[in-house]
Amino acid sequence: MTDKKLDTQGKQTIEDQLKKMKEELEVTKKLVEENKSKYLRALADYQNLEKRVIEQKGEIIKGANKGLILRLLSFLDNLEKAEIFVKDEHLKLIKESFQKLLHEAGLREIIVQGKEYDPHNAEVLDVVEGEKEGVVKEVLRKGYELNGCILRVAQVKVTKQKLT
Repeated sequence: MTDKKLDTQGKQTIEDQLKKMKEELEVTKKLVEENKSKYLRALADYQNLEKRVIEQKGEIIKGANKGLILRLLSFLDNLEKAEIFVKDEHLKLIKESFQKLLHEAGLREIIVQGKEYDPHNAEVLDVVEGEKEGVVKEVLRKGYELNGCILRVAQVKVTKQKLT
């Protein structure tokens, strides 16, 4: 009887240990799932941060380019004025090369000559008589956009209808 009692006690102890190990296994599985979930959230947060940093870096570069190109426009204006008074092939080549460089950077001239006046891309400096009201008669200073955004509005003369 003593052997049977020991056997039963041994079985009971093993069953208790097995039950305890199963409980520990369940707790461990839950911890693994929680840690996996935390890891995936942290990874997603990191990837989002990485994307945001790249976007911000691009915006900073665009802003720096915008400021530099805006400052270079006065140089382009001066080249164009000089070309009117000085007929020199070298000056023309320099101006064209400079324009090409700015074009490659995303700069585009806003064409307003002969079109209806639009206050979003032009500033009226003078009004002259003309056939039709509100048409850009003359461009005094060119306007430009950089990558689709207005960088500098054109300065223009606009027509007002003649009184008969």
